[in-house]
Amino acid sequence: MSQLLDFILGLSVKDVPEAVRHRARMCLLDLAGVAVCGRETPVSRIVHDFVAAHQLGGKHGARLIFDGRRVSLPGAAMAGAATIDSYDAHDGHRLTKGHAGVVVLPALLAVEDEMGPSRDGAEFFARLVMGYEVAVRAGIALHATAPDYHTSGAWNALAAAAVVCRALDADRATLREALGTAEFYGPRSQMMRCIDWPTMVKDGSTYGGQVGVSAALLALGGFTGAPAITTEAPEVASYWSDLGTRWRITEQYFKPWPICRWAQPAVAAAQALRAQAAGRAIEKVRIRTFHAAARLDVREPNDTDAAQYALPFPVAAMLAHGVVDGATVTTGLKDPATLAMARRIDTATDPELDAKFPARRIAVVEVDLADGTRLVSPPTEARGDPEDPLSDAELYAKAEAALVPRVGAKRWAAIRAEIEAIETRPSARPLVELLLAAP
Repeated sequence: MSQLLDFILGLSVKDVPEAVRHRARMCLLDLAGVAVCGRETPVSRIVHDFVAAHQLGGKHGARLIFDGRRVSLPGAAMAGAATIDSYDAHDGHRLTKGHAGVVVLPALLAVEDEMGPSRDGAEFFARLVMGYEVAVRAGIALHATAPDYHTSGAWNALAAAAVVCRALDADRATLREALGTAEFYGPRSQMMRCIDWPTMVKDGSTYGGQVGVSAALLALGGFTGAPAITTEAPEVASYWSDLGTRWRITEQYFKPWPICRWAQPAVAAAQALRAQAAGRAIEKVRIRTFHAAARLDVREPNDTDAAQYALPFPVAAMLAHGVVDGATVTTGLKDPATLAMARRIDTATDPELDAKFPARRIAVVEVDLADGTRLVSPPTEARGDPEDPLSDAELYAKAEAALVPRVGAKRWAAIRAEIEAIETRPSARPLVELLLAAP
């Protein structure tokens, strides 16, 4: 525990290797693009309006991401997490089966906007890296100690608490109470319920942000929390012993498509088979994959949430149009060609592929053509994992495509410049302003 407290309060940018810093900058850039797209979802609108009506800022507040309205710090973190989570294109980690940055960035922005003492960009950046390292380890530790698969909010709340405690100069004792409170109150919601019945609750990060920031502010006021099992239990010590030597942020994956990561191997396989089909008519499609992905069995989604937690639907869109993008999961829900293709798709669990999950997520797709040809993909994993990463150029293009239509080329260029040089900036405020002001 002592090592963790020291890491949270003492990590400096100079302790972070350049390769790790580069990955952190890419995470920050990617999150900015996802957040601005998320602002157009019903989830983001509802949660933003909710906190603006019911969680107003008092002595200290924070602005809502890409919105500008002032609310409470926990409310800003809650809405920011809901916004990023609502557009399922954000980074994640295989072993946590979830997401860290979705809560780390909103917590950073909330505390930096008004309440946190003004600090330089290096300190802002160190908090970002620290938050990822805490979140991922808390997630791995939770999966190792709890029998059910809980949403990301159950563990990324600890990272939000750590970020706020550090920003507000909490001492070690206060930080420990905050981590204990964040874990105790964290939303231990069962993830597979949302897989089977996709709704706006999604991955629990909405309340991971709210709880984590609240836990830190409560602890700073003297509130005490039960010791966090995920950080203090003897059986999880090994997950924390490599802090500062193994950088979990470098293990993040980036998504090429705005859908659940579990569906993306099959979409990637379908993309390759579509090129082989060369325009010939498709009669039948079979997907073999791991069990969790096979449970994403949505063919005709009624809303964006169901479309993002679907397997047959995005595979059908890829086969029908060669594209899976924001329009696919918003305005394209009733696309006739996609729906017709989805009705031809069968899904099944493959025991061999299931045994490799979650360390590897693999799918095999078979396509029967009208001329009698059968096309079979090799076992396929989606691009974006550390072993097969998206290039910097691809990540910049993804962020640019998200930001330019919504905030303009000038603001996109300013966001990019601030992120690229964040460690050297005398203040993080310019970047905070760019990410919080309304488009």
